[in-house]
Amino acid sequence: MTRTLVRISAWRFVATFGVVSLLADLVYEGARSVSGPFLASLGASAVVVGVVTGAGEAVALAGRLVTGPLADRTRAYWPITLVGYGVTLAAVPLLGLLPSLGVVAVLFLLERAGKAIRSPAKDVMLSHASAAVGRGRGFAVHEALDQIGALAGPLLVALLLAVTGGYRAGFLVLALPGVLAMLLLGWLRTRVPDPSRYEPNPGPDTGPDSGRLPPLFWRYLGFVTVSTAGYATFGVLGYHLAVRDVLPVFAIPLAYAAAMAVDGVAALGAGWFYDRVGPRSLAAVPVFAALTPVLAFTTTPAVAVAGVLAWGVVLGIQESTMRAAVADLVPTARRGTGYGVFAAAYGAAALVGGALTGYLYGRSIPVLVAVVAVIQVIALGLLVTVTRAWRPVA
Repeated sequence: MTRTLVRISAWRFVATFGVVSLLADLVYEGARSVSGPFLASLGASAVVVGVVTGAGEAVALAGRLVTGPLADRTRAYWPITLVGYGVTLAAVPLLGLLPSLGVVAVLFLLERAGKAIRSPAKDVMLSHASAAVGRGRGFAVHEALDQIGALAGPLLVALLLAVTGGYRAGFLVLALPGVLAMLLLGWLRTRVPDPSRYEPNPGPDTGPDSGRLPPLFWRYLGFVTVSTAGYATFGVLGYHLAVRDVLPVFAIPLAYAAAMAVDGVAALGAGWFYDRVGPRSLAAVPVFAALTPVLAFTTTPAVAVAGVLAWGVVLGIQESTMRAAVADLVPTARRGTGYGVFAAAYGAAALVGGALTGYLYGRSIPVLVAVVAVIQVIALGLLVTVTRAWRPVA
């Protein structure tokens, strides 16, 4: 390890990047926690909410088809990451200044576009550091810190919503942690200009423009895509909680915050388990994804909240262990591309999941539950084939 290029330990890098994500999540998860009710207050239907929130995830993830290969070709990981965070952290406060349905939909998409810009480059840098501390544990600790912000943001928005009775103040206050995140990110760049120095054994390096992504990666991607296509967005869950009067509007961000807390705990558990048993730990994803609509789309508050928490378990594993697995399947020089392709497929599936569950919700909740269950059974079968062929590249 070259000390002139890496001035802090791998664990400290992971933790500091986690704090950056904590502050950023405080901003955009605070906004997302009220996305369904906020859009509904502007006249959106359940289908519109499902499409906007699903399309937001698609933009956040499918856009990485461009930014992933760009990161591999340029190796400009830090500049790309800084630009991506800047776009996201500027878009959220504008939601409080421009409250019309069309503009708000665009701003939600723009916030997600910022994530598309930064995520492959950020994940590659994090994968280098996590190689020194354990793939599952590194991504899990980052995700757990990330989720502290995801918990604090909705709580802050819920407080301001209860006090003011409107959304404007909550969105505007979120500008402050955004500024702090950018300052900390700039400091981290000065301490670790080249995070690749953390990785002791990067595996085969065929160059960013040669070779193909491994066949096992594509098989793994099939499992991820199918499972995500049967996973509801929180926008649809929040819409149900609001329009059926399951919870008071100010309590919906609290339910989201609870899901974020569960997300963080699930990420830590799944990351630890992944480092010991590999992809078998991912079997929890289709199980909890199938359980979510069974519970969440009831009208009993406690049961519906339990469904939201099950949704949080799935999200925690998706955001930590599923990402860690990509680094184990893709050679170092193609890792940005791998993360981009992974995220694009995940994003397309998220759009399908949001639109599908929004559409079926408006038709028949029992049919929605049955369709999601069938999708997750198929996903579980695909995971079995991946587990049998598993072989990390490094």
